[in-house]
Amino acid sequence: MSLAEAHQLDNSRLKFLNEPMAADAETDIIYMMCPMHLLTLEDKVKEIKAGQILSILTDYDGALEDIPGWCHKTGNEFLGIYENADHYKFYIKKIKESQ
Repeated sequence: MSLAEAHQLDNSRLKFLNEPMAADAETDIIYMMCPMHLLTLEDKVKEIKAGQILSILTDYDGALEDIPGWCHKTGNEFLGIYENADHYKFYIKKIKESQ
């Protein structure tokens, strides 16, 4: 999926970044597809503390809708996406400790 195609998705949830952000933890889910990418994301968010940022590396185009949607559903803050040549890097801020 090209950047132009990605922007045709639900732009109310997508935020593309011009450069990578600092993160407290990172997980590589490249080559994972639905539903494994969301299950892995859920497990990784449980490993960090409230207020910390998790970066997620993925090459799965479905994540452009799935990860922001997951954040909205779970109450975590979706900070944005940095698009690299061969993958995306998503940034999520954990909001509640109970997750």
